[in-house]
Amino acid sequence: MKPDTRSQVEKIAATLRAQIMAGLLPAGHQLTSIPRLAEEYGASTTTIQSALRTLKAEGFLLSRAGAGVYVREGNPFTVRAAAYFNPADRGVTYKLLDVADGPAPVDVAAALGEDLAVCRCRLMLRGETPVELSRSYYPASIADGTVLAGRGKIRGGAPAALAELGYPERGWTDRISTRPPTPEEAEVLEIPQGVPVLRQFRTVHTDGERPVEVSVLIKPGHLYELEYQQTVDSA
Repeated sequence: MKPDTRSQVEKIAATLRAQIMAGLLPAGHQLTSIPRLAEEYGASTTTIQSALRTLKAEGFLLSRAGAGVYVREGNPFTVRAAAYFNPADRGVTYKLLDVADGPAPVDVAAALGEDLAVCRCRLMLRGETPVELSRSYYPASIADGTVLAGRGKIRGGAPAALAELGYPERGWTDRISTRPPTPEEAEVLEIPQGVPVLRQFRTVHTDGERPVEVSVLIKPGHLYELEYQQTVDSA
């Protein structure tokens, strides 16, 4: 087993973060004083203050003047995985950042089975907080000259547009990984230093298992939980 080479600040922040996400430190809970935390973790008060600053920057904690440090309401943002959902049902909004056509990234082209695609880039916001950067790719053979290639929002989303074109969505496959954010992702999603992103690589298919969409969804790791559900038919 390799030793944990992280700094003491990172280790303490990680421990408190895990306790908050597990509900051991519930929303509204007041943390014990900095001197007591320093004693508990065998650290200096400066180290504890740095760990708390990290968690405040990530949105897990907040300070109340003269009252102490508390666990903030609203973490994490749990989303039920689905190929499409109505933004109003989740309390989020979308901002269309760009629409472009051309060669798709290598992994996207391999999943689509085509080299050329239309890409729709969007930013999802929860209130004023950016929570997802997405790039959805559609085969140029399907999307060229349609609303998928237009620069406006699509009523009913891409699934409605694909269905009207004769390519109804029948299922999807997710691949999920984590990695550090790119500079663009860190800036657009306002990700605190040291926080990774969740990367969902989603392939949506129509009849005959034909791929009709590949979406690369980037989510700040400290804001999200993904929920998957499977129902097993009784015998």
